[in-house]
Amino acid sequence: MAADKRGGNKTVRDLVLSMLVLGVVVYLIYLFIPHDSKADPVKTETVGYSVELQQARRDAPYPVAGPEGLGAKWRATSVTYSGSDRKNVTWHIGFVDPDQQYAAVEQTNGNAAAFIAQVTLNGHRDGDRTLPVHGVGWTYYTGGRYHAVAREQNGVTTVVLGTGPDSRLQQLAGALKS
Repeated sequence: MAADKRGGNKTVRDLVLSMLVLGVVVYLIYLFIPHDSKADPVKTETVGYSVELQQARRDAPYPVAGPEGLGAKWRATSVTYSGSDRKNVTWHIGFVDPDQQYAAVEQTNGNAAAFIAQVTLNGHRDGDRTLPVHGVGWTYYTGGRYHAVAREQNGVTTVVLGTGPDSRLQQLAGALKS
């Protein structure tokens, strides 16, 4: 009977020690895995987008806009095209501009208001403010993270957004060709 008690105590002690070791391992894993939810999600690796742009232009039911002549200091960092829902085809190119600020082109033939709210992270129209691009006024939006300009034409919404100054939005919007 005495042997059972000692064996029982040994088992509890081993369990507690195992839990301590496991806790240390979990803590070390926590330290080395990124877990900052407020970190900037902008990727910094440069990606090519010419193939995706040509593919999107062949597939999309609208003229897909892509920038031309931005210069080497504009680095594309993300590109996506989704054409599975023909009534809500989306196109995206993300950039890091020459001042290391984020900028992007977003385009869809879906619901304009919902799309603008989504890509601007619930940005709102800034009164009657517009930003002129080649003599055309683009509607100005402000929000938490980005400011943006949007243009709706022939059922297609194009949004240029970013964290940099308005001049960069103008530059990127002005470089768009369909």
